[in-house]
Amino acid sequence: MAEAADFQGTPPSAARRWLRRSGALLAAVPVLAGLLQAPAAGQARADVPAAASETTTAARAPGTGSRSVDVSVDALTPSAPQKGDTITVTGSVTNRSSRTVTEGSVGLRLGAALGGRSAIDNVAQRKGYVPGLEGTPVDDKFTEKISSLAPGNRQSFRISVPADDLDLGQDGVYQLGVALTGQTAAQPYPQVLGIQHTFLPWQPGKAASRTKTTFMWPLISATHLTAETDSSERQTPVFEDDELAKEIAPGGRLQQMVSLGSRLDVTWVIDPDLLASVDAMTENYLVRGENGETSPGEQQGPAKQWLNELEKAVQGKNVVALPFADPDLASLAHTGKRVSGSLSHLKDATEVAADTVETVLHVKASTDFAWPVEGAIDPAVVDVATSAGARNVIARADSLQDTSGLPYTPSAPRPIGGGTTAVVADARLSTGFRGDMTRANNSTLAVQQFLAQSLMITLQAPEKQRSVVVAPQRTPTAGQAQSMAQAIRLLQDGRWTEPQDLTAAAKSSPDPGAVTSVPSGRAYPASLRRQELPLSAFESIRNTQGRLDGFQAILSNASRVQAPFGRAIDREMSTSWRGRPQEAERFRGGVSGYLNTLTQSVSLIDKSEAKLSGRSATIPVTVQNNLLQDVDHLVLRLTSTKATRLKVGGSQYDEQPVRVSGGHAQSVKFTTTAEANGPVEVIAQLYTQDGQPYGSEVRFNVNVTEVTPTVMLVIAGGVLLLVLAGFRMYTQRKRAARRAGDVPPEGPGDGSDAAQGPGPGTDTPGQPSDPEPDTAAENEDASTPGERVDR
Repeated sequence: MAEAADFQGTPPSAARRWLRRSGALLAAVPVLAGLLQAPAAGQARADVPAAASETTTAARAPGTGSRSVDVSVDALTPSAPQKGDTITVTGSVTNRSSRTVTEGSVGLRLGAALGGRSAIDNVAQRKGYVPGLEGTPVDDKFTEKISSLAPGNRQSFRISVPADDLDLGQDGVYQLGVALTGQTAAQPYPQVLGIQHTFLPWQPGKAASRTKTTFMWPLISATHLTAETDSSERQTPVFEDDELAKEIAPGGRLQQMVSLGSRLDVTWVIDPDLLASVDAMTENYLVRGENGETSPGEQQGPAKQWLNELEKAVQGKNVVALPFADPDLASLAHTGKRVSGSLSHLKDATEVAADTVETVLHVKASTDFAWPVEGAIDPAVVDVATSAGARNVIARADSLQDTSGLPYTPSAPRPIGGGTTAVVADARLSTGFRGDMTRANNSTLAVQQFLAQSLMITLQAPEKQRSVVVAPQRTPTAGQAQSMAQAIRLLQDGRWTEPQDLTAAAKSSPDPGAVTSVPSGRAYPASLRRQELPLSAFESIRNTQGRLDGFQAILSNASRVQAPFGRAIDREMSTSWRGRPQEAERFRGGVSGYLNTLTQSVSLIDKSEAKLSGRSATIPVTVQNNLLQDVDHLVLRLTSTKATRLKVGGSQYDEQPVRVSGGHAQSVKFTTTAEANGPVEVIAQLYTQDGQPYGSEVRFNVNVTEVTPTVMLVIAGGVLLLVLAGFRMYTQRKRAARRAGDVPPEGPGDGSDAAQGPGPGTDTPGQPSDPEPDTAAENEDASTPGERVDR
């Protein structure tokens, strides 16, 4: 592998220095170590046999007792010394055994210049003391005595030695061991009881051809912003938690990333969702608590400060915008593309990315890069990564492995066909700052190993300038960011590297001999496949999008839901859900549930049984709109399940357009015709204009009681009999009154009692009133039991 290519030609002066410092017995061991670690002249891939020999020696000579004491190297300054510098190593030793260490001393052991990148790996992985591989002890005057170290006790040390006293020769990476030598009651003779291995990069002057190095500086966070907003005109956003506020607060992870990155020559790789979320926090926002209730957020100040600092930091720098919410490209490639519409979300997320960065930070961002998880690629991942327009895929060397036998690490760009370039990040440099970097020992060792690998790349082919890319973990912790920043600052003195942005690195000349074939799908890491989004996730996304499309079609102002839900669906595909399947499912359920709440705000009001008497009547159906905006482009259909008994609009069903103002209800009346008596079930259903059902249907019964001609004759006869009986009673009362003398004689010419005017004490006949209305007043409330329809 080119990743493991060697630096050839270890100087013979190193062996001579060992002989000069040591006695005859000790001299033989360093000479053997030199033979094992130094490659032979002209050997193209000397690191492979060196690594094999070193491993074999380690297996034959286990470091018995050499791990009784933990040695912690908390600082090594300067990390890359020059002539005239004084090298200072500080740290501590802790007795992990059950016996007291006596007559101890902490000293340095300097090995020969290492022959390749694999040799650096082997030294870093070696635990404990292995005779023959640990180099020569530096002069005793540069040691610190520890007379006694009881079990469990810890003691600090500080050792300083002038770089000139180390007799470092040719430029290279030297193995440096920090060892505790002492004895115990069980083994009363001097021995190495603990050792820590690190590296001393030695490049006192500028290299003839410096390696162009690109360091990606990622600003990415987990998903925090939901699809939910309040009902105000400003649509106050709702956050799932307040974790983002902690990240941007002073001392928080993202605050440290911006503060550190502002002083470094790096390429900013930004998820626009992070910018949109922090931007939302600069004004009023709500935070959902553990009980589900929301409360006002209070971090507007830190949000504004963070964005202001970031805006200043990125001015004049190379900025790469990932698709909105950093979608999981591998999940889309391996699962999502089996669900229709999934890839369209990636295109939308890419289109909105550059606009978001420019709106918030006022800089132009490149959207020409795709970054699969861990830089792992296969043909499907490449196809999906470039489907939205990206022409550069950030891969990693442990995925696109170089098997061409190049004796050096090739440049990052690799043309992989179709106009696409794989920008291959160096695996060792990219993964060097993982783990707990809050421990000084871990951070110091990581920085020294990073510098060692970086220098070795330059020394592999000092006459050939190459471009190297470092793509670290997506969300570094604050401690990891501080360690990375320290390493980058040390490289910025320009002795063996020079900075280059990611866009320039992608356009640099590729090595003709480097491997450009994309590994097959079978080579994709199984551990990464297990973390991908399941098929059910993309099916849920498709269902949510379908309901959202139908809902938007009826709104007078669809933008109020288009942006919140569109971006929330992007977040459902985020890479940040890897390793958190339950949280991802809960987020998808929250988006879907909130959409259901909104769509159900436009609905039909339930009706009870209606009674229809007569051959024709109108049936009102009420549509309720509890949204704050008008709804339109809806059609209400009323269908009779028994058209032979009841017709709607002259047939089995009738439709009418519906428009309802926000916060109001609207009754829609349908004309019905009775054909026969009896109950009929009627179905009311809303539809969008393209014929898709909207919401739930409402079913109710209409009880048809048609009035026949015979019944009408009976009723008419009864009314006539009542009128005749009333007239007879009236005339009888008049005659009885005359006989009693209460009524004066009739005037001449008046031949009828009916023409007589009213006498004293009689009631004046009233005028007939206006007829009763045929229809009842319209009521938009829900129908009451036993309601009667309008005739």
